[in-house]
Amino acid sequence: MTNETLQKLKSGYTFDAQTLHLGVALNEDVPDKDTPISIPLSMLNRHGLVAGATGTGKTVTLQVLAEQLSRAGVPVFASDIKGDLSGIGAAGKASDKLSTRLEASGQEWKSSANPTEFYTLGDSGLGTPLRATVTSFGPILLSKVLELNDTQESVLSLVFHYADTAGLALLDLSDLRAVLNFLTSDEGKADLVDIGGASKATVGVILRKISELSAQGGDVFFGEPEFDTADLLRLDDNGAGIVSVLELQKLNQSPALFSTFLMWLLADLFQDLPEVGDADKPSLVFFFDEAHLLFADASKAFLQSVTQTVRLIRSKGVGVFFVTQTPKDVPDDVLAQLGSRIQHQLRAHTPNDAKALKSTVQTFPKSDYDLEELLTSLGIGEAIVTVMDPEGAPTPVAPTRMRAPESQMGPMSEDDIKAAVAASPQQEKYGTAIDNESAREILTKRLEAGSEAHDEEQAAKDKIAFPEDSAQDSRSGSGSRSSTGAKQKEDDSMFSKVVQSSAFKQFTRTAVREITRGIFGTSRRRR
Repeated sequence: MTNETLQKLKSGYTFDAQTLHLGVALNEDVPDKDTPISIPLSMLNRHGLVAGATGTGKTVTLQVLAEQLSRAGVPVFASDIKGDLSGIGAAGKASDKLSTRLEASGQEWKSSANPTEFYTLGDSGLGTPLRATVTSFGPILLSKVLELNDTQESVLSLVFHYADTAGLALLDLSDLRAVLNFLTSDEGKADLVDIGGASKATVGVILRKISELSAQGGDVFFGEPEFDTADLLRLDDNGAGIVSVLELQKLNQSPALFSTFLMWLLADLFQDLPEVGDADKPSLVFFFDEAHLLFADASKAFLQSVTQTVRLIRSKGVGVFFVTQTPKDVPDDVLAQLGSRIQHQLRAHTPNDAKALKSTVQTFPKSDYDLEELLTSLGIGEAIVTVMDPEGAPTPVAPTRMRAPESQMGPMSEDDIKAAVAASPQQEKYGTAIDNESAREILTKRLEAGSEAHDEEQAAKDKIAFPEDSAQDSRSGSGSRSSTGAKQKEDDSMFSKVVQSSAFKQFTRTAVREITRGIFGTSRRRR
């Protein structure tokens, strides 16, 4: 690297505003202590990409960013798919290897922990359980989880619309099944026609997909208490941003579920947060690990919603970093909105690898380097960096020796995580599942009320039409007519009685409401 190139990097990464330190520039293979590489804190809401092959240091880079954000008073959310990010909640340990790296980079290092909350989806892990209701999740995100095609997604949207307008809360998957079964029954087919119609075969596919999701354990987080995303924005008593770590490694049977759940978190934040414009620092930075899972086999509606959310949420002060292997994993419309790039080593062992390498090089600004060669020769903990400066322009491409984290590299022990969770007020708030009244319970109650009303109305009619029989029935306490009525009660479907009952009709008149839904069809939270 020439002196001119080094000077270009120094000036390109010198900012007047507060920054996060990423590392130092590499001069050939040697770290240059006098050329720090950083990113302006105020530009974190312009989003970014952390990419690289497995084992090249992406998670450590995420950890370095997260701990500095926390110290700057910025809350952080990060998914922990491999289980090795939990160490951010414990102080780092010195070692000879670490000392050698610190000396080479000129990094001042102080062992420190960060205020951390540990979460998990449903009851699948060690953290405080996170849940969302089916109603809140919405049809577009749920269609992604169920891997529905466009037609099936449209039908599911109609079903959500029906439940919304009927005042039927879909808290868990059993509620959704109940509504689907009703709409395909003889009693409910008229309602299905009223909302647009669908074939029984299509609804049958959706029901089968729901059963498959349940069998895989993918329904563990549908229910209440629903997580309030405002809890991701908290600071500790010292003003440090709390790092929320979501454990996901036990959900490998339903990867689409956890990636889509992360998008639900973002959508909920987008709906609730106020506009802040260009602030000195973000309100929250959201790290989206294994981002390729989010976009795999996604419908057009889903991709449009992701693109729109990423584009608009920066004005709410939220920064989003996608963490994956190559930029090719992220759709072009989303990739174009990512202002900062931290690209770790890529491998070119196969023709597909070589193609991905060429595509990655094309996403960087022009530079003095042979990036194809450089990207395949980077060591662990080294990366190619370019970020957005305060003027909105990309900084020069910089080969970088990344900073070492000051928190623990690798996972915390299970006992330490359990102790942290038990001491957290979040565990008291979300730890115990509750079963509030929902579509299933409402229909059951209306069935009872409707059956009683029906029996009373029928008895009154019988008394007028057959006064002698009614008197005989009254004297004997039972009779052929009441026996026939009981038999009919057993044979009729639950939903038929509910919908025909005057009690249910009165309920729907008073409970009808249209839930306001956002970009993904997610419902707006009522706080």
